[in-house]
Amino acid sequence: MTTTDTPLEKVLGAKTAKALDQHLELRTAGDLIYHFPRRYDERGEHTDLRSLEVDEQVTVLAQVQTMNVKPMRQRRGNMLEITIGDGSGATLSCTFFNQAWRERELRKGVWGLFAGKVTEFRGKRQLNGPAYQLLSADATKDDAAAEIEEFAGALIPVYPAAQAVPTWVIAKCVRTLLDTFQPPEDPMPAEVRAKRNLVGISTALREIHRPSSEPALYAAKHRLKWDEAFAVQLTLVRRRAKAAAAPGTARPRADDGLLTRFDAGLPYELTDGQREVGEEIAADLARPHPMHRLLQGEVGSGKTLVSVRAMLQVVDAGGQAALLAPTEVLATQHFRGISAQLGALGRAGELDGDPHGTQLTLVTGSLGAAARRAAVAKAADGTAGIVVGTHALLYEGVDFKDLGLVVVDEQHRFGVEQRDALRAKAARPPHVLVMTATPIPRTVAMTVYGDLETSILSQLPRGRSPIASHVVPALDKPAYLDRAWVRIKEEVKAGHQAYVVCPRIGEDEETPPKDGEPERRPPLAVTEVLPLLRDDYLKGLRIEMLHGKMPADEKDAVMRRFAAGDVDVLVATTVIEVGVDVPNSTVMLILDADRFGVSQLHQLRGRVGRGSAPGICLLHTESQEGSAARERLDAVASTTDGFKLSEIDLEQRREGDVLGASQSGKHSHLRLLSLLRDEKLIKEARAEASELIGDDPDLSLYPALAASVAALVDEDRAEYLEKG
Repeated sequence: MTTTDTPLEKVLGAKTAKALDQHLELRTAGDLIYHFPRRYDERGEHTDLRSLEVDEQVTVLAQVQTMNVKPMRQRRGNMLEITIGDGSGATLSCTFFNQAWRERELRKGVWGLFAGKVTEFRGKRQLNGPAYQLLSADATKDDAAAEIEEFAGALIPVYPAAQAVPTWVIAKCVRTLLDTFQPPEDPMPAEVRAKRNLVGISTALREIHRPSSEPALYAAKHRLKWDEAFAVQLTLVRRRAKAAAAPGTARPRADDGLLTRFDAGLPYELTDGQREVGEEIAADLARPHPMHRLLQGEVGSGKTLVSVRAMLQVVDAGGQAALLAPTEVLATQHFRGISAQLGALGRAGELDGDPHGTQLTLVTGSLGAAARRAAVAKAADGTAGIVVGTHALLYEGVDFKDLGLVVVDEQHRFGVEQRDALRAKAARPPHVLVMTATPIPRTVAMTVYGDLETSILSQLPRGRSPIASHVVPALDKPAYLDRAWVRIKEEVKAGHQAYVVCPRIGEDEETPPKDGEPERRPPLAVTEVLPLLRDDYLKGLRIEMLHGKMPADEKDAVMRRFAAGDVDVLVATTVIEVGVDVPNSTVMLILDADRFGVSQLHQLRGRVGRGSAPGICLLHTESQEGSAARERLDAVASTTDGFKLSEIDLEQRREGDVLGASQSGKHSHLRLLSLLRDEKLIKEARAEASELIGDDPDLSLYPALAASVAALVDEDRAEYLEKG
């Protein structure tokens, strides 16, 4: 019998096994049996050709409508062109060169599966030389029965495939495998199966590939989604239980310390949200176990202030705090901002400093040798209670006297090893506060940050102004772009400042289109746009540029001038995406906005409207109305609700990336589970995981389940979650 560990070579032969390995990385029977169909076609319900997009790799069920053989113009030979349709009125053209013999089988009226890449030629969508499998319209009764059997009854599975290994080849391989396949022992505890009405693993694996009915297919998918969700939640719940039991150092709030004096000197009241989240964090820090908390907050909601208060509580308790930022611009902004907020409390030892205060220091890669030695010494001997820095904090030679709290800003920008390296600099596991201004859907928070307690700041501080966003369709309505430049001039004339954001720096960054891809102009670049603005569109204004390849001292000088109001317009890349706080900036024009992701656009937009004057964000694009890119920009323009936008963003990304697939370079193991649509299932899986781990933390009573979790959440991915 064939088991999950059996090499495919023994089941399918060397040639087929090699193709599956080479093109799809399927090597064992288990790999193939867990290579699930991405959808199912019905012979009576055909794929909607209207939904296909150019450059998409597709497999469609369609009928031959017309056929034409004609000589080629540029070279000798004939071209066979057929038109296929699905009954919706939409059609695709399929072209075969010097293969006129195919007209004998591609007859009008024949249905078939056609696979290939959608291209466009003279306004018509087409498949060039598609692979196909015909479903004969005039087959005998026996032939039709065999054909239906081959394609799993009325439901035809369509697999993730490759050009060299189309979906029907995979379907045949799966059918061969199922003839001898011995399913593994069911890893799901019987009581969970009964309570959640889950079918057995054997039934699920057969029905997912060869469904006997729609209800049977639903039941199979539901069970296999449960396996995925349960494996992830068991991993996270075990991590949370382990963290809760780990020894740490309690950092309780002092009655009359730095934090109390800091709060008394604030020129404004904390928002209700800041106060509530602050109490949650304070309670965590006072426990003798490491805090692991995720702080989500809309752009401008005051997360940094919350983190400063947490850092001061730790300093009051005799410890140090480190704030890790992803860029030098952001680290410098944090350093200056916190220094200004603390005032004399952050200048202990200086002439105008509070003798009962602390010191701040900044550690970045561009520091000179003397400045670096001084900063590192302050961290090592405890003089600096708060250390702000970039990844330079992680280097060997940067040590702390008593690191009690690690604050990670924009968590998603750091690799696992980087975050872990900073925590390793503490004598005992430090408290950890992770901050993000990228709103995270609840299901992603449960699935990726499920080991963290979550706090949300949704309330904006008093005095913040709303931001209006508008799409600027440069091709459809060129006058809109002209108006955008005028709008920037108007804001500057009114005493405000502006950003112009480009997706590229310039400097030979262009990448040629791949073979077969339509030509598209390169993204607009800072170094190209800057002279155009100075000489033409914004002539007479004070304009400077900022991008990541500039020397650190130049970047710092530009930001200082912009913050001081000595620069009217800053032409920049996404280096300004997070942390840049210039309240006088009221307008932002994002050029080629369709080249950015939804969350990135939301972050960028948050750089304006940070003062009392209303903010304006203009999203320039050359994408056509009705296109996916245009719809994405319309969605961003329609709402400033980051959580709504995060769900749109999730729909457009490969959901499996949240499990570390992109970090590890491996396939996602979320094959069926949708973080957007399966919230109820994920919650149920988390409840069962919590109950099971509470009774049996090591799953010693369920060895098959432990093995299944290890297979679904492999060692690299488990480490990604463990270190999260």
